[in-house]
Amino acid sequence: MASISKTSKQQKNGLFNKFLNGVEAVGNKLPHPVTIFILLSVAVMIVSEIASRAGLAVNFYDAKYKTEKMVEAVSLLNADGLRYMINTATENFTGFHPLGTVLVAMLGVGVAEGTGLINTALKKLVLSTPKKLITAVVVFAGVMSNIASDAGYVVLVPLGAIVFLSFKRHPLAGMAAAFAGVSGGFSANLLLGTLDPLLTGITNEALSAGGIDLTILPTSNYYFMFVSTFLITLLGTWVTEKIVEPRLGEYKGGYADDSMEVTQKERKGLIAAGISLLVFGAVMLLLTLPENAALKADGQLKQFIYHGLVPTIMLFFLVPGLVYGIVSGTIKNDKDVIKAMSTAMGTMGGYLVLCFFAAQFIKYFSYTNLGIILAVSGANFLKAIGFTGLPLIIAFIIVAGFINLFIGSASAKWGIMAPVFIPMMYQLGFTPEFTQLAYRIGDSCTNIISPLMSYFAVIVVFAQKYDKDTGIGTLISTMLPYSIAFLLGWTALMIGWYLLGLPIGPEAFIHLPM
Repeated sequence: MASISKTSKQQKNGLFNKFLNGVEAVGNKLPHPVTIFILLSVAVMIVSEIASRAGLAVNFYDAKYKTEKMVEAVSLLNADGLRYMINTATENFTGFHPLGTVLVAMLGVGVAEGTGLINTALKKLVLSTPKKLITAVVVFAGVMSNIASDAGYVVLVPLGAIVFLSFKRHPLAGMAAAFAGVSGGFSANLLLGTLDPLLTGITNEALSAGGIDLTILPTSNYYFMFVSTFLITLLGTWVTEKIVEPRLGEYKGGYADDSMEVTQKERKGLIAAGISLLVFGAVMLLLTLPENAALKADGQLKQFIYHGLVPTIMLFFLVPGLVYGIVSGTIKNDKDVIKAMSTAMGTMGGYLVLCFFAAQFIKYFSYTNLGIILAVSGANFLKAIGFTGLPLIIAFIIVAGFINLFIGSASAKWGIMAPVFIPMMYQLGFTPEFTQLAYRIGDSCTNIISPLMSYFAVIVVFAQKYDKDTGIGTLISTMLPYSIAFLLGWTALMIGWYLLGLPIGPEAFIHLPM
């Protein structure tokens, strides 16, 4: 079995390990994210009553409409507020934008995952790669796997270990490389996935809660995240080969696994799925590119991007998933398709509960005007002390990364942070698209060192197949170099983007128009 060096063990007893132990202890005492939203909702009720009685109000300049506005605090603890909370609870939930977007996309993802298409495609990718490029491909595949939500954790992370072992390299290094791509690069991708409409939906809810008549597109961070995919791949490869693998040393364990083989049926299914995907892509191009394309309204695709992109993502997975399942034999009738969809929906139960209470909290924030008051007051304070521009954005990334150590869910954190920071940054001249981008950087970088991340314990179990002494501390110390490299590299990319004033996505920029 592999072993950690004496020096490494001594490092575990240092100040940084004590800090990580403290993070773990504090984080374990935090309630469930659902409970946090309930407590925040109660806090909004109480604070709204106090603020209303105190006559709290703010004046601010609305940059969109170029007018002065005055907003007063509204209480929830009176007859009007009680009627609002009871009468709108259902509407708040069903109208919560991230709810439908994720559920619709997951129908297609569920079929692609349930039929085995995603698993086989990942195996084929790494098996077809030259030895010298295997590290980069494992990291890259990890980044790309997040388009299928959490599939990368259960498929690619153990697969990374098997791939490295087949090349006579340390399996834990392969596992670390895959984990770094899947979780540390969670926001980056060459394609749009379920995370894009999810976070955008919450951002749009926060804009509404902040009294800002503006909505952003699911593609709002696409340009930046496209480039980020290559950055994360390069950084992950360098850390694996220069830091992690040398530290682990030679693997002397005897564990082996032959589950990397792609069967003849799987190979045929993969070819058929690829052809179907090309046909699907050609059809979508015909429906969107020509001047009089069917999906264009008044010669523009804006309506399609706002409302049709999520169903398109669903079909992007559904079509090849069906074809793969039929050709490979994993789908024998319509019941198998419905079962795959139902299984995917079954994993979303916790998300549904979270959405209900997150929706109430955000709507309460909007009704009471506390979000606007806090945002304007905070923005005025930051302006007064001169803390704006790049220093503010960098500080925001660090704050998001720190909070991520305690609350693992990206949507839960953004649901808490967006109603405050989206309007605040808007008042300081930053677009909501750019604020969301900064959040995604911070949120991704510290996933791999947070013991509270939902899959962290699962990764430890995977690692123990190759080294029975692996624990949480071992995994954190292994993944920490990736976290630091990603945070520094990604922030540097953001700074360069900021200084050049490049668009971060279609019709998405860094600064609000003057």
